[in-house]
Amino acid sequence: MKYRSRSEIVKTILEAASEGTSRTRLMYKSYLSYSQLKEYLETVQENGLIDYEVGRRCYRITPKGIRLLQLQNKLEEIAPINYDSIKNG
Repeated sequence: MKYRSRSEIVKTILEAASEGTSRTRLMYKSYLSYSQLKEYLETVQENGLIDYEVGRRCYRITPKGIRLLQLQNKLEEIAPINYDSIKNG
């Protein structure tokens, strides 16, 4: 698997949470171990990007998270970063 930046990992977590999903599905969709996911979930929850719905037992993206995801997609569209060329450059 290629190197992923923290922002890319957060992006995959936000995309997975856009449908409302369990911790296990977040882990599988973002290709993270349980301990890695716990660390990232803590960070995104502290920053108000994802909420946990106790009654439904699922994680859901917040409006702030949706906005961040839109900005990340726009930035990637405008200035795509190719990590392979940077590493080999």
